[in-house]
Amino acid sequence: MSNYEIMFIIDSILEDDKKEASIETVKGIIAADGEVGKVDVWGMRKLAYPINKKNDGYYVVIEFTGSTELPKELDRRLRISDNVIRHIIINKDEK
Repeated sequence: MSNYEIMFIIDSILEDDKKEASIETVKGIIAADGEVGKVDVWGMRKLAYPINKKNDGYYVVIEFTGSTELPKELDRRLRISDNVIRHIIINKDEK
């Protein structure tokens, strides 16, 4: 089991319940093959540059542990999600 961290940006125009549902979906994907650690919701932030003509996003950071296949599956699922506009997964074990 490796330690990972994911940061993803949810579309700011979604209602609060849909934002929470997106976070729970990501946590569910992680829990299926790993263990969810600290969940840090940063909330609404201005993007560094416009993404799809959007200037704001809802930032979430989740620390988790899992197998080496978990980040690949998480990446695949977030790429096809309409609610997530950007994401990055970092292996915290690699220096």
